[in-house]
Amino acid sequence: MAIAKAERLMNLALCLLGTRRPLSKRELKESIEAYLEAGNEESFNRMFERDKDDLRELGLVIETVENLDGDAGYLARRDSNRLPAIQLDAEEAAALGLAAKVWQQARLAGAASGALQKLRAAGMPEAEDPYASQPHSALEPRIPVHEAAFEPLMLACRDRRPVVFDYRKATAARPETRQVEPWTLECWRGHWYLAGWDRDRGAERVFRLSRITGKVRSRAGKFTAEVPDVVTVRETVESWAGETATRSALIKLRSGSGYPLRSRATAVRELGDGWDELAIPYGHGLDAWLVEFGPDVVVLEPADLRADVVDRLRAVAKG
Repeated sequence: MAIAKAERLMNLALCLLGTRRPLSKRELKESIEAYLEAGNEESFNRMFERDKDDLRELGLVIETVENLDGDAGYLARRDSNRLPAIQLDAEEAAALGLAAKVWQQARLAGAASGALQKLRAAGMPEAEDPYASQPHSALEPRIPVHEAAFEPLMLACRDRRPVVFDYRKATAARPETRQVEPWTLECWRGHWYLAGWDRDRGAERVFRLSRITGKVRSRAGKFTAEVPDVVTVRETVESWAGETATRSALIKLRSGSGYPLRSRATAVRELGDGWDELAIPYGHGLDAWLVEFGPDVVVLEPADLRADVVDRLRAVAKG
């Protein structure tokens, strides 16, 4: 039924946009097959009036014109339904070009590239590409999108649609089902995160997409919690990952591994036998991050951080 109505609306819009003179109801009825199948005149009139209102609500400007006999005719003038010309300066063009580059690994790559070509054909200024003069440069902006959950969650955020998925925490051996009202997605340190309202816990939560298992399922209905004007995904993740540091931790790290940890280290000392000693900032959530490096990391101090890491590893081993 939804497809039939969409096709009927499209046919009506094409008739109104394609005519040079107002068309009467009778002419529109004879031109659109769905109206001929309406049954009786009353059913057609109701259907036509609903369709006309729906098109106007979608933004189509439909004029009603009376002829000399007092009969009404309808048309949608092209000049009244044409978008204004898009004017972009060099900086805006550069921003769009960069956006097309960073999305090249996502399924949106085709749409982004096509849109950029159309804008250039319409006269968008050519922006200077800082990477074009360096054909062999190893630096190029990208946003990796490898998680299967990215696209359904992106659409759910856009449409304000609740979702259900299975999520495995770093401390858990098995995933748990989460019912979430998704707000926004953000990439941080090469990983994608979802911020939203966890219905079962009745609180805001942030989920790492790589820990979502199985398919993301959409659910009918509206959001039950108010969406905040500003969703601070990055600040929340930074806090959980230990970025908001108040202390310093001392760890042993296997040589040639753990480069993200090495980049944060405030001091590094070779211990020999394939191990290094690192001092790194210590805050809430650092234990969960250290667990991801498995046997390549040993916590020396503080004792409470070492205990938290051991507990997490035991929880995973039990699974």
